[in-house]
Amino acid sequence: MDGDPAWHDLEARQSASPDHAGAVDWLRDVESAAFVALRAGTAGDGAAVLDGLCCRWPGSARLHWLHALLLREDQQHEAALKAISGAGDDAQARALLAQLRYESGRAAAADFARARALAPGDAALIRSHAGALAAEGESGAALTLMRQTLADRPDWVEGHSYAATLHRLLGAPGRDDAGFAQACQAQPHNLALRLGWFHGLAKAKDWDAARAVIADGVRLLGDVPALLIARLYLAAESGEADDRPDLFDNMANRTDAGLALASVRHALRCGAPDRAAIIAHAQTATSSASLFWPYLSLCWRLLGDSRADWLDRPDRLIRVTTLDLDYAALADLLRSLHNAAAPYPDQSVRGGTQTDRPLLFRQEPIIQNARAAIEAAVRDYMAALPPPEPGHPLLGTPRGEVKFAGSWSVRLGQQGYHAAHSHPAGWISSALYVALPDAMGTAPEGWLRFGMPPPELGLDLPPYRDVLPQVGQLVLFPSTLWHGTIPFEDGERLSIAFDIRAPRR
Repeated sequence: MDGDPAWHDLEARQSASPDHAGAVDWLRDVESAAFVALRAGTAGDGAAVLDGLCCRWPGSARLHWLHALLLREDQQHEAALKAISGAGDDAQARALLAQLRYESGRAAAADFARARALAPGDAALIRSHAGALAAEGESGAALTLMRQTLADRPDWVEGHSYAATLHRLLGAPGRDDAGFAQACQAQPHNLALRLGWFHGLAKAKDWDAARAVIADGVRLLGDVPALLIARLYLAAESGEADDRPDLFDNMANRTDAGLALASVRHALRCGAPDRAAIIAHAQTATSSASLFWPYLSLCWRLLGDSRADWLDRPDRLIRVTTLDLDYAALADLLRSLHNAAAPYPDQSVRGGTQTDRPLLFRQEPIIQNARAAIEAAVRDYMAALPPPEPGHPLLGTPRGEVKFAGSWSVRLGQQGYHAAHSHPAGWISSALYVALPDAMGTAPEGWLRFGMPPPELGLDLPPYRDVLPQVGQLVLFPSTLWHGTIPFEDGERLSIAFDIRAPRR
């Protein structure tokens, strides 16, 4: 088979028995090659080779674990579950088994509990265990697990953030950030805790509470740089500094993508698209480019720059097609997965909920049928794209594999909608309509709208195009393109969405 010569070398060097004198060194080389493949985006090639290596050494738990790891990265979850069965009973094998079961829509809480018993100090396993409990309807147990852990680890910032998210999703009583408040009271000089608390409040746009957290931090810790940046961000995003376009000027030399993004958004709010365009364009040459292309589109449109047409091309790059699926059965399954009481605070969903696990990796046949149809439609979309253009975020990318960067379902109710947003983690984004109200109201209520800027930026730009949803309709478009939906009168608007990641080859 064609591929990395290193894998051919490893195949040739494998001895007949794992008891051979050089077996330990060889296995170490296999592990190194596997992690190189994970980083390089060639997990599929490595998984194919490891399949043969495992057949020759069926008793090697480490080989089976590496095989399953690469299959998971290649998004072959059912094959990975078969591979992991031979990986033994150590903490790593148990953890990977639990993660594979969770991602494929199976019950996984008990598996995470067994993995935690083998690695009781692993914070990531605790968080994953709580997530699995919540997904299986054990919301009380999930919150209890997080709270008990945080009582022992009050400085676990990610744990507090996840506990606050769980609290919100599950509709628990009281404030989401109570854990952060208690921890900061006990450790008032812990800057990381305070910043984690602030970031959670900022995501929820609870500006008054965020302002108080930063004010207390400055009182206790002084004007440390991180708190100064937080104050600038707060002033910009809350709208209190809309008359100060120079707000971030003293930070211009910092190479921080988050700070650059805040500067771009603030410049747009202040009516300075030329200033915003300079900052955003410089960032398109970095690893954070996907965050900035959507904003550069807004800048160019405001400036009357023809590069906005070069970038967005709504007439060429938005494609509507139809998939032949059993939508009644698909809708029934999706409804059973919408068990949250509220959306994530940083999502675009308003008046509805979004599912948690990667939807298209689930085991149910109706989901796997949908996945196959979606992958075929994406390949058709890629084949119909204009010729490659270097420098373009969609057209300048190799058109090879179809892999998901995320997949989920959204269920909107009365007056529900998506706020205008883009998808920095994706390359191609989507909307597949599964169930819709008989009547959504007066057109264009409930429609998908492209090119609409985020309302909080206060920009006077018309949308590019509105698309009327229809059951069975799949809309594909560049992930850099701003999109949202218009509130509708009443009923249920049920959809599947996914991002395709940029092919690595």
